[in-house]
Amino acid sequence: MDKRVYVSENDCPRLDVYLAEVSGLTRSHAQKLISNGSVTVNDEAVKAKKGVKRGDVIRVVLPEPEGVSLEPENIPLDVVYEDLSVAVINKQQGLTVHAGNGVKNGTLVNALLYRLDSLSGINGVIRPGIVHRIDKDTSGLLVVAKNDKAHISLSRQIAEKSCKRTYVALLHGVLGKDEGRIETYIDRSPRDRTTMAVSTKGRLAVTDFSVIKRYASGYTLCEFRLQTGRTHQIRVHAKYMGHPVVGDKTYGPKNCRFNLNGQLLHARKLEFTHPDTGERMSFEAPLPDYFQKILDILNK
Repeated sequence: MDKRVYVSENDCPRLDVYLAEVSGLTRSHAQKLISNGSVTVNDEAVKAKKGVKRGDVIRVVLPEPEGVSLEPENIPLDVVYEDLSVAVINKQQGLTVHAGNGVKNGTLVNALLYRLDSLSGINGVIRPGIVHRIDKDTSGLLVVAKNDKAHISLSRQIAEKSCKRTYVALLHGVLGKDEGRIETYIDRSPRDRTTMAVSTKGRLAVTDFSVIKRYASGYTLCEFRLQTGRTHQIRVHAKYMGHPVVGDKTYGPKNCRFNLNGQLLHARKLEFTHPDTGERMSFEAPLPDYFQKILDILNK
């Protein structure tokens, strides 16, 4: 069976509403799963109308997707740190995190199955070990859970905002403010359901930003600190500010001055508390060569 776990990031008056928001399921499908006992909150069976509180652990059991069988693949992987419970990966640009939407191999999960001796089973057969994601064409750090205890701990840290994730991006245009906070709702775009957009409904998305450097040629190097983790959050918020990420063909201009394979967005810093030892751990990954090369050009 496909098992999923969600740690609530905020209060919600109804379980079915919250589950529909975070899982991508329809509300009626969520209600059906709740009524047949496939959903528990803090390991207790509940009703759809039950409220959800921040920090609640919601477990969902779904029928296993048909025809999905992931195999280990010897894909180059930059393992920054590993112990018995967690691994920190510096993901390269162009690598999809897990299977889905027609992708069945060549993913980070395939590489993890080959490289690591164990992965948590909480997120089912498609997403073993995956606590949080990074877009295919975004590079940088993410933490992987090697057992279920670690997975729950890390998910709770993300929900409680004690897991710190910091990104660096090169933006089009010269950003006026030195720093600030972007707080909006993000939902599926009504024009294209494969993309996201700032909306009057959806899920709350909060991003802090600060300028690192402005370039006279019309670009800004910016640091982003995630307070929530919505799909494409930084890219959508950058577009919302009027300064899309350079190389982002989905949310930015189609034509770019530079010959790039994806957006110049890099998860540079990651900080969390180790699930077993309680030690505060911090990691930093340097900018990829292709990113630094563009900065060198702008500096000249």
